[in-house]
Amino acid sequence: MSAIVNKVLEGSIAEELEIEAGDEIVSIDETTMSDMIDYNFLCKNDFLTVEVKKKNGEIEVIELEKDFDEDLGIVFESAIFDRIKPCLNHCIFCFVDQQPKGLRETLYIKDDDYRLSYLQGTYITLTNLTEKDKERIKRMQLGPFYVSVHTTNPDLRVKMLRNPNAGKALENLKWFRKNKIPFHAQIVLCPGYNDGAELERTLSDLAELKNTVLSVAIVPVGLTQFRTEALKQVDKECAIQTLDIASKYKKVCCSDEFFLLAEREIPPAKYYGNFCQLEDGVGSIRMLLEDFKDLELPEKLSKPTKILFATSYAAKIALDEICANLNKIENLETEVVPVKSNYWGRDITVAGLITTDDLIEALRDKDGDFVVIPSVMLRPYSEDFLDGKTLSYVKEQTGKEFFVIQNIYSMEELTEHLYFI
Repeated sequence: MSAIVNKVLEGSIAEELEIEAGDEIVSIDETTMSDMIDYNFLCKNDFLTVEVKKKNGEIEVIELEKDFDEDLGIVFESAIFDRIKPCLNHCIFCFVDQQPKGLRETLYIKDDDYRLSYLQGTYITLTNLTEKDKERIKRMQLGPFYVSVHTTNPDLRVKMLRNPNAGKALENLKWFRKNKIPFHAQIVLCPGYNDGAELERTLSDLAELKNTVLSVAIVPVGLTQFRTEALKQVDKECAIQTLDIASKYKKVCCSDEFFLLAEREIPPAKYYGNFCQLEDGVGSIRMLLEDFKDLELPEKLSKPTKILFATSYAAKIALDEICANLNKIENLETEVVPVKSNYWGRDITVAGLITTDDLIEALRDKDGDFVVIPSVMLRPYSEDFLDGKTLSYVKEQTGKEFFVIQNIYSMEELTEHLYFI
């Protein structure tokens, strides 16, 4: 893996220097880079010497002058230029291990790299964190990180992650505290393992770390029909218990599924603070509802139009409320179409795991002018679903037009589109 250029931003320094997609940035100021952290650090200078290996193999050495904080305008193929640190755990709840064969190859990759956590917000377990890694984190004052804590009980964490190094979690988090390295914590709740009294212990230990902990997210274990590990699903009783325990602690938020399972109302926006772990499903429903409140809707469409919202069962409660308001627009009719997950199993209820055949089945007998889906159903910057089939395939099978909302938490794109109907 190398620092390969994926694209160059229009009007950027890199474009002016005729750097192109496929070129490799070999070094900056005669220093090779292992990741985007090195790249960002080395670019903080007024004068740079950039060594570029062109696609044809030629080497160019470019000297340039720029503003100290000015970006070169390069987008790389990967944020990591050397080998990604792999996950060495075999977690009892690992979602990657409960996937069938035949999906996109990238879905089977398990990384546990502190650099990706810092740069892209991925979760790490700290089980492969070396003293060299710690020295770099301390020296460069990196953070915040996103840490999959799950439990602070050493013996239980070893059992859940099936890694002898897993028991050092609290020791590493105390090191974060000592060196003022902030982090967000995640707990995947597995009934019978880290719930109840064990959850109390974990939240109490995290509270002792004070402002080093920026947020704590509790999410239910996700179980597919392909798994072989015997685990219990979070049920109503467990959800109620978890919500009650979490309510005793500051900065602790439960994901939307807990409120749905407990049959409790989605909390107001202040419960989620800065929505720090939105991508983990913590506050996504509230964010969607809050965003919709601020939109200006047309009073009337120029022609009768029916819109179908194909969504997960988890998002249905929010879209039911949104559609009730959209249906007040003259000439507009909307309908929520929850997609049942036959592929993964009935317990999987999130939009990011919806596959083509399940989507087609849900839309089979539905009439509508076009279908709205969130972009999380697709691989970024593509039309590919998890099962390798494309949006074009779904269009062909359903005979329907689709409108992809690029931000699952925003309806702004759709409402702007309504003005042109």
